[in-house]
Amino acid sequence: MTTVPTAPETAKPTRRLLGVELLTVLGLSLGASGVGALISFTGSLTETLKLGQQVATLNGSRAPGRPWLDLVWQLYYIGRGLMPVVLVGYLLVREDVSLRVLGFDLGQKLRDLGRGAAVAAAIGGSGLVLYLGSQAAGYNLTVAPSGLPDVWWRIPVLVLSAWQNAILEEVVVLGYLLRRVTQLGWTWPAALAASSLLRGSYHLYQGVGGLVGNIVMGVVFCLLYRRWGRVMPLVVAHALIDTVAFVGYALLAGHVSWLPTG
Repeated sequence: MTTVPTAPETAKPTRRLLGVELLTVLGLSLGASGVGALISFTGSLTETLKLGQQVATLNGSRAPGRPWLDLVWQLYYIGRGLMPVVLVGYLLVREDVSLRVLGFDLGQKLRDLGRGAAVAAAIGGSGLVLYLGSQAAGYNLTVAPSGLPDVWWRIPVLVLSAWQNAILEEVVVLGYLLRRVTQLGWTWPAALAASSLLRGSYHLYQGVGGLVGNIVMGVVFCLLYRRWGRVMPLVVAHALIDTVAFVGYALLAGHVSWLPTG
């Protein structure tokens, strides 16, 4: 009788391997975005135009003049942007848990929605005031949240983009990052600083206002995540903030005097 060899048990990852894993995930996602934002901001500082006269366009057209091809590209980039979340989910399964350990699930839909809406209302308004003030003072670029053509799919794509941003950032920078640095033995203040500074770093392309505003938002989100133990309310809050910004800009740009359009 032939004995079938059993698979060896998976060794528990060492602190060194967890650190390498964390750096790899960030290097494939928002850590790389932070480096890119720094390079972009350096370029903006060395332009002849002042920061307030430069424009940072989000959700720009991928194929100008070709709406169907543009739509395919938009959906492709939205899907591709979620792959780090899939990677995080896989790594957590290897740990014998899942994304549910971060509170990324639909188990508390109404509570998460209510909390998220309240956070969005509190942060969204103050964030707009900070942006308008820093842009007027010349510390921030003019941010154009939508550069999409006026076609039937513009609003749905902007909403999908808002949710993609929210899921990616909150799962990776909030839930996953805080879990890993805690496992690495970091203190809570150090973990909070790392998450908040990372969040601010990849918004630096917008200018100083984008950096400071998102660091503050990161601190608030970390404190709420620690209190609630769930990323889902923060995903909802982030998605609502971005949806209002993206869709609101698309509908109001050029129609109201207070909204900078570059």
